[in-house]
Amino acid sequence: MPKVKVNDITINYEQQGAGEPLVLIPYLAADNACYAFQVADYAKHFTCISIDPRGAGETDKPEGTYSTELFADDVAAFMQAIGVERAHVSGLSLGAATGLWLAGKYPQRVKSLSLHSCWPKTDPFLKTVAEGWQTIAKGLGSVTEMIIQGIFPWCFTPELYAAKPDYIDQLAAFVRSRPQQPLDAFIRQSNAVIAQDALGQLGKIAAPTQITFGRHDAVTSTRFADPLKNGIKGSELVVFETCADAPIYESVAG
Repeated sequence: MPKVKVNDITINYEQQGAGEPLVLIPYLAADNACYAFQVADYAKHFTCISIDPRGAGETDKPEGTYSTELFADDVAAFMQAIGVERAHVSGLSLGAATGLWLAGKYPQRVKSLSLHSCWPKTDPFLKTVAEGWQTIAKGLGSVTEMIIQGIFPWCFTPELYAAKPDYIDQLAAFVRSRPQQPLDAFIRQSNAVIAQDALGQLGKIAAPTQITFGRHDAVTSTRFADPLKNGIKGSELVVFETCADAPIYESVAG
């Protein structure tokens, strides 16, 4: 996979398909392969550019304070480095929080914006959940196993666990097959989740925006729908009635 020097890091990315560029930003602790279920279809219509964000995958993981604004700065500089002036931008969870900052701070870079399981500002509940993930990761000494034991139950409904245990096992095997994120890099990334505050960016977003939530998502629930919908002019809201935090996996489980 290609790599490019951006700001103080080298970013790893994957590019597939043909058409207008679509930049896919991963969620917490994930690399570009997290969109594997979607890219095959997206690539029929777009040039899909999936990145490994700062601190994850094969992108550099420098010390220092990470923030969703910094991740957006990285994506904007990355687009410039590979010669993409404007792109459709899509992100899930942390990727969506990054997308808020990108579209607000660099509106000229974003042609359209898709925000999945997003939140504009971390509240006490989300902070507590993210701190719990940090505690589990430290206790297990493994970010990978923390994802499977600590984050998966927030991502999928109890019904999916009951109906398709083999599918959950396949997703766990997929996570274990990817580059393992070092614990210190996860702490820096998750601290960015805890510190997220993009409320001031919402009114600056000019791109056509779609906002989606899973009805059964508790961590980034529909409690964030009104602030996003009311803050981003002309935005569209879609709720997936049978999904939790990760519809990109749950809705294809059948």
